[in-house]
Amino acid sequence: MSSLTLAARNSSTMLRRNLLHARRYPSLTLNLLLTPIMLLLLFVYVFGDTMSAGMGGGADRSAYIAYLVPGLLLMTIGSTTVGTAVSVSNDMTEGIVARFRTMPIHRGSVLAGHVVGSVLQSVASVVLVGAVAAAIGFRSTDATALEWLAAFGLLALFATALTWIAVGMGLVSPNAEAAGNNALPLIFLPLISSTFVPIDAMPGWFQPVAEYQPFTPAVETLRGLLLGTEIGHNGWLAPAWCLALCALGYFWSRSVFDGGRK
Repeated sequence: MSSLTLAARNSSTMLRRNLLHARRYPSLTLNLLLTPIMLLLLFVYVFGDTMSAGMGGGADRSAYIAYLVPGLLLMTIGSTTVGTAVSVSNDMTEGIVARFRTMPIHRGSVLAGHVVGSVLQSVASVVLVGAVAAAIGFRSTDATALEWLAAFGLLALFATALTWIAVGMGLVSPNAEAAGNNALPLIFLPLISSTFVPIDAMPGWFQPVAEYQPFTPAVETLRGLLLGTEIGHNGWLAPAWCLALCALGYFWSRSVFDGGRK
């Protein structure tokens, strides 16, 4: 059996293992998924009219739904990948990876199974949050089929990037609790991006914090694809951030995993 065939077969086995774990123990994924859904309902029904008026759109809740949803979809990905960090840390601390190291399996398949499984869960979570958003009034009538395809590609690429970072966080964490805490920036960063309010509405000293981070270019690009707003330089910044995070997370994770830490 060639090395490529072995890697593909072992990665498929590890993917099935991780999906079975997610199905048997759904509480972590559901708890993390509730965060963006609750924020969506809170900001739409409690703050929607006020936020829309403050942004100069009048007391129009539907306009704020359209503004809010693209950022919440990306926040959903960040929330889902926190579970990946916890799952990887559990594998490293409970001894199963030590068993895998003694077996004739491709070393990279363990990480590949976590990454592919997490990306699939992220996509499913985005679809669920998108369905909730559509149920409460979100519409994207002007987006073409090509723009929808580009939006889906951006979401998948962003999920892959954050997943590799989460895998690295899980590998260097001494236990599952530490892994969850280490991955909290993946939930916190969307809160200080342009997800909820435009950057121009923030204090001047805070604007660079919101602008120079991976979530804001991705939010603005997704917003432009779905709603027809101006994308500008965010169109290349968003994929650049994703590719940089993918490379960083991949080499970090492989370095730690191949080094046999923990």
